[in-house]
Amino acid sequence: MDKVTIGLIQAKHEVPGGEPVAIHKAKAIRKHMTLLREAKAKGARIVSLQEIFYGPYFCAEQTPKWYEAAEEIPDGPTVKLFQEAAKELEIVIVLPIYEREGIAAYYNTAAVIDADGTFLGKYRKQHIPHVEAGGGGCGFWEKYYFKPGNLGYPVFDTAFAKVGVYICYDRHFPEGARLLGLKGAEIVFNPSATVSGTSEYLWKLEQPAHAVANGYYVGAINRVGYEAPWNMGEFYGQSYLVDPRGNFVALGSRDRDEVVIGEMNKSLIREVRENWQFYRDRRPETYEELARL
Repeated sequence: MDKVTIGLIQAKHEVPGGEPVAIHKAKAIRKHMTLLREAKAKGARIVSLQEIFYGPYFCAEQTPKWYEAAEEIPDGPTVKLFQEAAKELEIVIVLPIYEREGIAAYYNTAAVIDADGTFLGKYRKQHIPHVEAGGGGCGFWEKYYFKPGNLGYPVFDTAFAKVGVYICYDRHFPEGARLLGLKGAEIVFNPSATVSGTSEYLWKLEQPAHAVANGYYVGAINRVGYEAPWNMGEFYGQSYLVDPRGNFVALGSRDRDEVVIGEMNKSLIREVRENWQFYRDRRPETYEELARL
């Protein structure tokens, strides 16, 4: 199957931050299940949700309450629920949720579920920011909630394509993006929660560059709107699918819940990699300093 329809789900989280965690999760899961079915109806075979889709971007504050949102993977209820949905709809799902391992380890994680409902594995966010983002005492305080990922850069051989995952802040680092390509990724998904400001101009620059440098598609997903009570900035949406030539195949709106649909063509991947022989012409023996500096 050379042509595969890709679905990217961007959505606003509308539950005020003061509500119990269970309410956040229940309402967000209900909304995203509806959007997932919409993606299927539009022909999507692989669908990715946004970063920690079932709640607000709670890293705007440092509050123990949000640890309640974490679940074990794959044994938690949310993964089980979406395994059933994947099997019913016959679609691959990239499911970014908050992971708890044991009693004290927490990760920003994406589970990958195959079209028959099989849990294929997970990717844990590697690069963890911890900076004040602006006014109101809000910030990207992720080190309060997440340990850095420790599972490397896996590529998942799904029913429709070889899938890699990068999560949000990871996109600023080309090394992992290259590893995903070397391991055979045909498409890399980057579920995000990013607001307007310092790095917005990079949103449509870095990931097309990863796609070109590595000869694969990139699906970039961002949530939309403002989230109370923090109002730390506008989540500016504009989720997109970009091809290995850096062309935007599909681009979402800035401010609406939306299923962004685009077509991935594997023959284009082969064509680009044959014309631009970046992998052939690599010089790994000259890169040893990268691991030391």
